[in-house]
Amino acid sequence: MLLIPGSVRVFVARDPIDMRRSFEGLSNQVKYVLRRDPLSGHVFVFLNRLRTHVKLFVWTRGGFTIVYKRLEQGEFALPRELATAEDVLEVDVGALSLLLEGLDARHVRARKRWSPSKLPSARTDNDGSVCE
Repeated sequence: MLLIPGSVRVFVARDPIDMRRSFEGLSNQVKYVLRRDPLSGHVFVFLNRLRTHVKLFVWTRGGFTIVYKRLEQGEFALPRELATAEDVLEVDVGALSLLLEGLDARHVRARKRWSPSKLPSARTDNDGSVCE
């Protein structure tokens, strides 16, 4: 089980990659193909052509981390939106968990959940000072 904060964004690459790629190869894939910053701290998800292997690539404090998972049977179910994505699809942490567990998100029903509301912006007076 991976604990990923909700503030971390998750990007799934549309095109399969060669799973022999390691830190430099995945970093270049993020930078030049996905056009994202590999040092952002966001999670980048790559699959092989058969969708039996997945690599998660993320910058953590002090260096890159790769999480590699191989299925013994079956394949990873990808979000339907990935087929129409340009190069990358942003998904939430819940969708990543479903993908890693081999569950098809199209057949999962989400229940309503609480989430914190956004804080109202601070009011200002006519002179620009903040009201309390």
